Amino acid sequence: MLKVASYNIHKAIGTDRRRNPGRIIDVLNELDADIVALQESDRRFGVRAAAIPALLLEQNSDYRAIPLDVQIDSMGWHGNAILVRRSAIVHAHDIIHIPCLEPRGAVRAHIEIGDMHISTFGMHLDLSGLWRRKQAAAVIKLAKHYGQGMRSILMGDLNEWSANRGCLSDFKRSYSIVECGRSFHSRSPIARLDRIMHCPGLTAIEAGVHHSLAAKKASDHLPVWADLVENSCG
Repeated sequence: MLKVASYNIHKAIGTDRRRNPGRIIDVLNELDADIVALQESDRRFGVRAAAIPALLLEQNSDYRAIPLDVQIDSMGWHGNAILVRRSAIVHAHDIIHIPCLEPRGAVRAHIEIGDMHISTFGMHLDLSGLWRRKQAAAVIKLAKHYGQGMRSILMGDLNEWSANRGCLSDFKRSYSIVECGRSFHSRSPIARLDRIMHCPGLTAIEAGVHHSLAAKKASDHLPVWADLVENSCG
């Protein structure tokens, strides 16, 4: 079984408006997922330094950020990052340029955990519905290309407020969308903005939103998670 999660950490600024990366690490440790897609993982201004210092993550968790080789001080690409357990093997990684009106991007990695090879995509899509659909089309095309011969998982903050329309309808043509639940706003969740999607070769056996006291305070989004197993076919 593989546990994955997606978490918009809001640059480590909590609902009390304080920046506290230690709280984010506490939530990550509570989640105990094998792969985590982060959004807003870098600070907004200046050199876009990582919201979670690498040394703090190393000393206080079993996670490491997949290096994206873009900016020296950043963890992600336009805030998108992928965390894995230290025992995971990363065979490849890349940044993805997607159509955008405002600065947006996506990231991908080929990860080996146990005997499973996973093509993982992390994304944070646009506020505009038209641009979200353009971005979804670009991600779907690349996910199909890079996912050949392995299982594929797509995760992130889609910024899609509708239940079944917009970019969700585009993703559904190729991937199953896990019913995790409402993740935004963390104090009183009303929207399913954060999503986990997977190829037909996987099945979600359990999923949810992480509602711990720490999570409700650490960011304006709650993390979503899913337990996935491989199908015998697909």
